[in-house]
Amino acid sequence: MNITDIRVRKMTKEGKMKAVVSITIDGEFVVHDIKVVEGEKGLFIAMPSRKAADGEYRDIAHPINSETRSFIQGKVLDAYEQALMETDEE
Repeated sequence: MNITDIRVRKMTKEGKMKAVVSITIDGEFVVHDIKVVEGEKGLFIAMPSRKAADGEYRDIAHPINSETRSFIQGKVLDAYEQALMETDEE
């Protein structure tokens, strides 16, 4: 699996959510609304989710295993950090 494009939309207001990201996989499949969140242990990603009838949030799309989650998270957080540096340079 190759992530061929990452689009980062930084949040302008203060809060735990720092950005919303879309990734393109192999130039053929897009996942929108991946959130970059500031947690107690640092930044992490939250996959797109929807509120269920019971009030719980359920992921709409997500990696099947921890290796894939780590791969996607690494790529997304790298792109987020790059976007922050580009903003600082302007």
